[in-house]
Amino acid sequence: MERKAIKSHLFVNIEFTPLGEFYIKVTLLAYNKTFMSDSIPQEKLAYRQVFMSTSIFGGVQVFNILVGLLRAKIAAVLLGASGYGLINLYNVPLGFIGQITGLGIGFSAIRDISAANKSGDWKKLSATVKTFRRWVWLTGAFGMITVIILSPWLSKWSLGNTDYTYAFLLLSVILLISAISGGQSAILRGTRRIKETAKAGVWGGALGLVTSIPLYYFYGIKGIIPALIVSALTGLTLSWYYARKVKIEPIDISYKESFQQGKVMIKLGVILTLANIIGQGVSYLLIIFIRETGSVAEVGLYNAGWAITNQYTGMVFAAMAVDYYPRLAEVNTDNIKIKQIVNHQAEIAMLIITPIMLFYLTSLPILIPILLTDEFLSIIPFAQWIVVGMLFKTVSWAMGYISFAKGDSKLFFLLEGVLGNGLQIVAFMTGYYYFGLEGIGIGFLTLYVIYFILITMICRKRYQVSFSKQFGKLFAMQLLFCLIAFLIVYFFKYPTGYISGGLLLIISVVYSYKELNKRIGIREFIQSKLKRNGNE
Repeated sequence: MERKAIKSHLFVNIEFTPLGEFYIKVTLLAYNKTFMSDSIPQEKLAYRQVFMSTSIFGGVQVFNILVGLLRAKIAAVLLGASGYGLINLYNVPLGFIGQITGLGIGFSAIRDISAANKSGDWKKLSATVKTFRRWVWLTGAFGMITVIILSPWLSKWSLGNTDYTYAFLLLSVILLISAISGGQSAILRGTRRIKETAKAGVWGGALGLVTSIPLYYFYGIKGIIPALIVSALTGLTLSWYYARKVKIEPIDISYKESFQQGKVMIKLGVILTLANIIGQGVSYLLIIFIRETGSVAEVGLYNAGWAITNQYTGMVFAAMAVDYYPRLAEVNTDNIKIKQIVNHQAEIAMLIITPIMLFYLTSLPILIPILLTDEFLSIIPFAQWIVVGMLFKTVSWAMGYISFAKGDSKLFFLLEGVLGNGLQIVAFMTGYYYFGLEGIGIGFLTLYVIYFILITMICRKRYQVSFSKQFGKLFAMQLLFCLIAFLIVYFFKYPTGYISGGLLLIISVVYSYKELNKRIGIREFIQSKLKRNGNE
């Protein structure tokens, strides 16, 4: 990243699956000369970069909550329950097939593109991008053909008969379109074009929504298929337009060479796909276990608890996937730089997520009736345990990306596909069997404490990457805040415990602000903005 004055606006991307995609353009923060200037030490610039990306993609999650409510309303009004259900019956099998046939290359290739981009060798970058684009077309075509072949069975499995075979035949083209569009987004992310990535999402989604709503309005359920296809096409158009801005030199590379170069991307992508499939299988088995041991209502409570929690924590994990991973991939052979990036990301993530979790913890009795109904208040103990576990999950994920960024596929699969999922199903099922839904929360905390210890030991031994003493002190303090708040609200209940927890939330916010100010200079930035606006 160049050390120069930057004036950047946040474009918030809101996914809107059933009715195309909906996006809102929001200005989050303008980074002027004071915030990103030549006079600032490199260490502070690195922290600011992490904070900037986390803030940007965190904003995405905030608006996702709001738009999710709007999405359900529009779908209910224009299509009714049957139409809304039909869209999901189309999307779920298409998404599952797309995940398998895509071979995970859309994510794994970011590693190769990032490394090539970091090298400054434009020929290497051009060859990598050309290879990747060829593989994207191949996997997209594979997905489309698979849906075409399976269309009668997809219709029968999803809707109970073969009447929708023709619908799946038409929708098969979405897999090709989505693969190409995802490929362009991967190129933007791999070359660290954050602004262009956001813009492509904003305008693509806006056009998709504009074209989809009239189709739903005038044609109702019959407009679902053309609307889904048109939405995919608008996303492709915008992603392609912005990806063209990446400097790619014309280069002559044979298909044989592309095949050889792409094998590494595919190998890593297949491992990612397998790990994801195992994870989905574990989730499915757990739901079945809850239904058999408890009831269908318990399944609903379980899903609701996760949905609310993930809405609050998604901002940090979204930033890790979109920006943190490419930064690691750029320096995947330099363990010293990896250690620095990991610690910067972990520190900023802790300072952001702890106040969010404390707010969530101390407002559950108020939030749940607002977002759901009083019937769901029984998930409070389950959610309380998850809050503490989320701190361990956050720092574990910071370490967990290292093996994937390095292309260490065997270790990644062992950690994520086997160890992580294995520990999860044992911890969750054991916890639920003995303590019900609250037991799953206890199992979640147990899982990530164990996982945190293991992955920290493995990364130290295998890559010589460990957390710094500075992070250790920070993590201990934030964990202490969460533990005290948890004990207060858990044993003293509402409202006494939550009022006391609220006071601790204020202390946590002040502490996080002071620590962030040490790292990125928030105060000096605000003062400079006020002074500048006053002069204007």
